[in-house]
Amino acid sequence: MCAAIAKALPQRNVPLLVLRLPELEETAWRTGRGAARALERATARAVRAAARTLVRSGDLLAHDPGSDRFLIAMLDVGREGAPPNNGDCRLMLERLVTRVAQQTGRRMEGGWWTLREGSQVPLERAAGLALEHGRRERERYAFLAAVGHELRTPLASIRGYLETVLEEPSDPVGARRFLETARRETLRLGRMVDGMLEFSLLDLSPPALATGRCDVAAIARAAVECLEPTARARSITLCCEVGGEAIAALDPDACMQAACNLVDNAVRYGRTQAIVRIAGKRRESVDLIVDDDGTGCAGPVRGHGLGLRIARTIAERADGVLLLAGSPLGGTRALLRLPRLRA
Repeated sequence: MCAAIAKALPQRNVPLLVLRLPELEETAWRTGRGAARALERATARAVRAAARTLVRSGDLLAHDPGSDRFLIAMLDVGREGAPPNNGDCRLMLERLVTRVAQQTGRRMEGGWWTLREGSQVPLERAAGLALEHGRRERERYAFLAAVGHELRTPLASIRGYLETVLEEPSDPVGARRFLETARRETLRLGRMVDGMLEFSLLDLSPPALATGRCDVAAIARAAVECLEPTARARSITLCCEVGGEAIAALDPDACMQAACNLVDNAVRYGRTQAIVRIAGKRRESVDLIVDDDGTGCAGPVRGHGLGLRIARTIAERADGVLLLAGSPLGGTRALLRLPRLRA
């Protein structure tokens, strides 16, 4: 593969950047080889155009006809006399992938790998390792984003309650209730940190979340109480319409995490003065419903992102489901349906 690069490699370490067009094979299968060749040629032109402005003159670009991979060997050592470091490779790859995707309107994947001096790894294998390295880096970034997202909600809740206590010290009864809520959130935060890998989207071995037991009604009320400071800051009314006990087969911390994600999503992306309705219903399943009066499912998707994906993952790992639909309030309805605990 790409014999030109293989012949040009000197006896030293050389970073190899790899760009891949994932949909090339699907295009060939669906619309024929002609359409796939046209897509390949257009992508090759975009890669060459991006490389002319981004890579050094001594670097080598190669592509085999019929392949969905485009390779760049970073042979130019530059003025310093040293090959590009990891940061250089990562930045260059990100710029190339972004530029080519913008020019073609197609999703591009990328990765990089260092061809070691004296290594016997074939170039095709090295390209595969580069793409795998890129995939793992994207997963790590997604994991860090998930951690930041999940920690932000309880931290904001704790801060909001502590600020309320400091601003209104004359109400000892209310202060105690706020401090108890902050303490509960602190304990949940500690358990969340301990179990972050278990709940993250990157854990490939799903845990048995359905083996636990939780009262969804009580958790819904607790989630509303925890999100009250955030809602109050946005002049949003939280209306909790939860009945009696509703026991579901789910770990309590996981249920609390999913409920907080749904309520937080409605608070953050509903309209100002929005009403978030939480209604727990007991049937063969236990339903937790969160309604808002935001832009709805057809609107901007910024609110329907990581938090909902994590809530959906928790539901699925407990043999439940998370459904999104239009809300009677005019926004989005998030329905968390969990298996009811049976005697």
